[in-house]
Amino acid sequence: MDKKRAIESLSALAQETRLAAFRYLVSCCPDGKNAGEVARRCKVPHNTMSTHLAILERAGLIDSEKQGREVIYSADIGGLRGLVEFLANDCCGGRPEICGPVFGGATCAPKSRKTLER
Repeated sequence: MDKKRAIESLSALAQETRLAAFRYLVSCCPDGKNAGEVARRCKVPHNTMSTHLAILERAGLIDSEKQGREVIYSADIGGLRGLVEFLANDCCGGRPEICGPVFGGATCAPKSRKTLER
């Protein structure tokens, strides 16, 4: 990931509704959800959520797939991985014993739904 794409991704996540939508889609991975379901989960109008999802998609953080009359959105784990790798690329000057604890707490399964709402 280059710096321009990282800035776009971070900017997309720097908004409460988009951050909540992205975290929800990550929690549903590999399955996706339609915009209406994401909107209900985030408690925003459907048309507002569509705008937020478009921003996340342009930032490379989510994907969309047309399934019949619906568009299903899912987290782009490759995009997330690229962003994390960009942020950690020069972490601790090549001394993993220093930055290991930073990533040691990250897991693929949240401990509780409350974790997702933070």
